Amino acid sequence: MHAAVITSLDAPPAYGEYPDPVATGEHDMVVEVLAAGLHHLTRAKANGTHYSSTGAFPCVPGVDGVVRDGSGRLRYAVLDDTDLGTFAERTVIDVRRSVLLPDTIDPVRIAAAMNPGMASWVAMRRRIAFREGGRVLILGATGSAGSMAIQIAKRFGAAQVIAAGRDTTRFKDLEALGADRTITFDEARVAADVDVVLDFVWGEPAAGAMLPILTARADRSAPLTWIQIGSMAGPTAPVPSTALRAAQLRILGSGIGSVSPRDFIAELPELAEAVTEGALDIRARAVPLADIAQAWGEQSSERLVFVP
Repeated sequence: MHAAVITSLDAPPAYGEYPDPVATGEHDMVVEVLAAGLHHLTRAKANGTHYSSTGAFPCVPGVDGVVRDGSGRLRYAVLDDTDLGTFAERTVIDVRRSVLLPDTIDPVRIAAAMNPGMASWVAMRRRIAFREGGRVLILGATGSAGSMAIQIAKRFGAAQVIAAGRDTTRFKDLEALGADRTITFDEARVAADVDVVLDFVWGEPAAGAMLPILTARADRSAPLTWIQIGSMAGPTAPVPSTALRAAQLRILGSGIGSVSPRDFIAELPELAEAVTEGALDIRARAVPLADIAQAWGEQSSERLVFVP
């Protein structure tokens, strides 16, 4: 079969022949891949910068996708650490890590939306007990995961969503998605009285925003939960010690490990339903898998989805 194959950490995938998959486990199933998204997680696992990267080569990247099983049913599947991902004509899934989809869905749209949508959806459902009427600040709202977080926070009943990002040209788009206010990182002080921060950037921007937010709070004893989800601005952040003393701040993470696979899978059906019914908007563009070498490093406001 054809697949995208990675042979080293510093080289993009190359399209070529790869051995046909074989189901070996009790719950394994060989499936046909219809669409697989190019996510930040996919790139990071492939180049070794994500903490879950195995560093084993050769390998086929791809952490999830829309597939067709042997009975002709459509599924959205999440793959565990494996050397055979979804950037291939066929792959092997653990059927327990998949959910059935309606035959009427758009595979490209589902493949584009599920991974970035899962980031904030799972954080708000499984890492905290988010209450309707809460106020949310999203750091990194101009990315695909951040823009979906605006919609998801509103869906979960947020009374106010403040979207922070660098790309001011996208602010009107974020407002159209439901953001009540759009700000740059250096304006974080205006979000002082939020209840939850969904942080997709970390690094210096997060650390720089933390103290202005905390010291400007009307009631510093009111709890603020800072959920670290992504690290687009850097893997470490110089959090000032004052931030931990000046207010009632709780910092926690949401991702592989802090949330169990069972909890991730439990949230997938409702998220897939929301995407299918059009309640969550995402920009997606289908790209032939054969063009992966050219598309691998592309920076785009659209989520690229590979189709074999």
